[in-house]
Amino acid sequence: MFVAAGVSDNRDAKRAARDRLIQQREQQKAGERRRRQVIVAGAVVGVLGLAAVIGVIAANAGGSDNAKSASTSGPVVAPAGADAKDKPAIPVGAADAPSTLTVWEDFRCPACAAFENGLRSTIHELENSGQIRVQYHLVTLIDDKTRGGGSLHAANAAACAQDAGKFSAYHDVLYTNQPDEMNDAYADNAKLLDLAKKVPGLDTPAFRSCVQNGTHNSWVVKSNQAFQAGKFSGTPTVQLNGESIFPAKGNEQITAANLKKWVAQANKGKPAGKASPAS
Repeated sequence: MFVAAGVSDNRDAKRAARDRLIQQREQQKAGERRRRQVIVAGAVVGVLGLAAVIGVIAANAGGSDNAKSASTSGPVVAPAGADAKDKPAIPVGAADAPSTLTVWEDFRCPACAAFENGLRSTIHELENSGQIRVQYHLVTLIDDKTRGGGSLHAANAAACAQDAGKFSAYHDVLYTNQPDEMNDAYADNAKLLDLAKKVPGLDTPAFRSCVQNGTHNSWVVKSNQAFQAGKFSGTPTVQLNGESIFPAKGNEQITAANLKKWVAQANKGKPAGKASPAS
């Protein structure tokens, strides 16, 4: 009897150990799933610490307009189809779309690149299906910090692309080829012209002249002044129908799935706009 009891106790102990091992493995699997979810979300929001730092820098930056005065002293020339009023913007998508996505961004800003590169296909899908109209406000935040010129030059080049009906495509090229934040490569117009070759039909004499002459520089400066006047915390600043959604909307982090959900909720019962493809 004593041996039988010992054997039974041993089996029970082994069974309990096996159950604990199974439980530990399930916990590890759950942990791995959570880590994968964090990694996916991190593709979009992993640089938010940097965005916050940039926001602090924006609040303390000063004198940038004086540093660029030589190249921005001309008249304000808005790109074709763009807003030149108090908050200059370049629109993309159907004019009668039921929702508006407002984006304030800097072509040198790493957090902006994370946002654009992470959500590009989703934003274009929503634009092309008439769900949203995007208002792009171009900012020169990194120039303000470094006394550089790449933010201004890239924004002017993007505005020149708008004149040619190629803003969206060139905008995406600038973000997929963004140099390191402290490398002011976009201050070189030759670099911007070279990247234009990646957009079919953009590298024309008119585009080159617009870039080299800084045709829209003053318009970009006006856009940046509107950003400063808005006292936004940093770039990118992203709003859906006026409500901030970056890095989160309420308790939900911004992801492709959540952006689609938020737009669907905002558009419930409203007809889609007349879809126009991203140029």
